[in-house]
Amino acid sequence: MPSNKRIAFCLSEKKFHKLNWQELETVCKNYGFEVFKLNLNESLESQGPFCVLVHKMTDIIASANLGDIRCGKIIQEVERYISQNPSLVVIDPLPNVRKLIDRCSCYSIIHSTNLSAHNVFTPNFCTFRSSDRDSLKQQIKMAKVTYPFICKPSLGHGSKAHEMSIIFNEKSLSDIQTPCVAQSFIQHDAVLFKIFVAGEKHCYVERPSLKNFQASDRDTIYFVSGDVSKSDSKSRLCVLDPEDTLIEKPKLDDKVIEIIANTLRKAFGMDLLGIDVVIDKSTGKYAIIDVNAYPGYDGFPNFFESLLECISKRISSDFT
Repeated sequence: MPSNKRIAFCLSEKKFHKLNWQELETVCKNYGFEVFKLNLNESLESQGPFCVLVHKMTDIIASANLGDIRCGKIIQEVERYISQNPSLVVIDPLPNVRKLIDRCSCYSIIHSTNLSAHNVFTPNFCTFRSSDRDSLKQQIKMAKVTYPFICKPSLGHGSKAHEMSIIFNEKSLSDIQTPCVAQSFIQHDAVLFKIFVAGEKHCYVERPSLKNFQASDRDTIYFVSGDVSKSDSKSRLCVLDPEDTLIEKPKLDDKVIEIIANTLRKAFGMDLLGIDVVIDKSTGKYAIIDVNAYPGYDGFPNFFESLLECISKRISSDFT
């Protein structure tokens, strides 16, 4: 076991504001840990020692990937500290987070699992780097991406990550803003399920989502995904058309949800995940449409307890 039992939390001000720090301190204390807020503007050595780093640096990583020099230096400094302190437990490893926030890499990892054996899939996708019309048409055909499809920024975190569009037809290809990932739209009756994973524990909540769309000659729709999937969303995009009115909402199979949670936790090598799942209206199969690092955990019972159980197990396994 480590000689010090201090946990460093590195989160954005917005995430810290939503977090009940007093409750976190109490739960950490019950598990024998001290907790503190890591300041990335100060030397990490001066704030040590600490045995665990819990972080959500996705926006900093995304900005660094886009060429932000300051963010790049911050990530280099954190990686240097981690490499010089090999016993430090990091939740979650930066290289794994880096793969996750790249949507193409993320979907490829999901596609490489054995989830298809359980009627779980990720919709067909491709990455657009050029706006050349012929190139776009060829990529769509090769990847078997179907209309309508959703265009998402290539990086799944950062200031622009949630700005998306729905492309309904070939004439609207000129609306695509690259670089982005195109993902076939799955009709799912405007119901989204968010699976929250915290170590070996998981749960899910239901959220509003996009209504059913079909290929047509309609103009491109632009939207912000966070506005659509909020629990209290009032977006017109979430209102089903009269012919699609639901008699009964889709229900999830708890066993399949457990398989998804455990499989993706292992595939990404991460303990804190948010997984967006919809049920394909035509087939009943489960479609994983996105995965996020360290989600909001709204609706997750006793999240801090699950987090500290995860931390304690990670420490025990690393020091045995």
